[in-house]
Amino acid sequence: MEESPRRQVALWNKTEIKKAIFALYKVKPTKVNVLRIPKKNVKMRGMPSTKGGGRKAVVYLKEGDKIELI
Repeated sequence: MEESPRRQVALWNKTEIKKAIFALYKVKPTKVNVLRIPKKNVKMRGMPSTKGGGRKAVVYLKEGDKIELI
């Protein structure tokens, strides 16, 4: 079974994230921090379950550079 692209992105390291930002937005990041988002315990229809965690990337740019979100 092939992994989804979203799951593959969650496995990227800082260097791969920098390359992806440059390829998508043509902006060179100065620094990248990767944060771990913990799993959370929730109830679905009264049954205990978990809400999946993940990772979040914080990207720093040079003064004057900007990423336009559509």
